[in-house]
Amino acid sequence: MKIFKIEDYVKLKNPTPGEVYRDYILTEDGKEKDNIIGFFGLLSPGNEVPSHIHKKRESIFIPISGEITVIWKGKEISVGPGVVVYMTPGKKHGLVNKTDKDVRFLEFCTHGPFIESDFEKVE
Repeated sequence: MKIFKIEDYVKLKNPTPGEVYRDYILTEDGKEKDNIIGFFGLLSPGNEVPSHIHKKRESIFIPISGEITVIWKGKEISVGPGVVVYMTPGKKHGLVNKTDKDVRFLEFCTHGPFIESDFEKVE
């Protein structure tokens, strides 16, 4: 069992100011799990996760502070704390921080272990 305190991630000082930051939070002995991935993410103002698809991965995306723009099916959807976003495999999507504040989020995904192994950038 692992218990997370969201307030700890909301208060976390940005370890990479001006850049995208990601830290795996579901690990066993420092290694990612094989069937589920969990990570804390932080997007500084002006940063983005470019449009991409995942062939297998399903994701639950949970903003915990700030407001982020989700690009989904060509539309921009602004989401913040209190919203949970479910992303299906094979669908083009991206994230953009259009605000002047850091955006923090938790994401839990199927089909581990590595995020990069199921990330395909698309235009």
